Amino acid sequence: MIRVVLADDQALVRAGFRSLLDAEPDIEVVGEAGDGAEAVAVTRSLRPDVVLMDIRMPGVDGLEATRQLVTDPELAEVHVVILTTFDLDEYLFEALRTGASGFLVKDTEPVELLRGVRSVASGDALLSPGVTRRLIAEFASRSKAPVGLPDLGALTEREREVLALVAEGLSNVEIAGRLVVSPATAKTHVSRAMIKLGARDRAQLVVYAYEAGLVRPGWLS
Repeated sequence: MIRVVLADDQALVRAGFRSLLDAEPDIEVVGEAGDGAEAVAVTRSLRPDVVLMDIRMPGVDGLEATRQLVTDPELAEVHVVILTTFDLDEYLFEALRTGASGFLVKDTEPVELLRGVRSVASGDALLSPGVTRRLIAEFASRSKAPVGLPDLGALTEREREVLALVAEGLSNVEIAGRLVVSPATAKTHVSRAMIKLGARDRAQLVVYAYEAGLVRPGWLS
């Protein structure tokens, strides 16, 4: 059973998401929060698998709440997915940099929401090859340099190659096809890169690739 916490300042939005998620046999909404501070408290209390976090809330916003959650070592197994009204929201890049596992636009199709929750719960990141890469390319070039950006020199040549393909939005299967290796080998390279760089998931790997210059912001244009 995938346990989910909903954090949104609009009760009607939470009710809609709860109705959709609770109708699934493998998903259960175990808690709700109307602001960021409550989201942090509820998450620490219930330890869900996934938190659907609205980014714009009064008081403690979703960005700060996400930062508090992903930096808490006791919540390492909790995955935060940002909910936003706009697919090119400047706060989203900071959320991904902080450690969010991805984002969903609120008007996404129900089947995409369910697929996204299951994907994140299984340890993958919600990386849309189109929107997420455009988002990162848009903001990485004008975002201030983070403190303590991991050194890509710790990676092997193959791991750097795999990291660039992750930033391109490729899945493990697609990476395997590009490099002519098995999906299991591709997954191993991705996992080793995450460990060496201290990344929580693939979303942070993409951010690191752009900020370290391995992938050039704007390369899609």
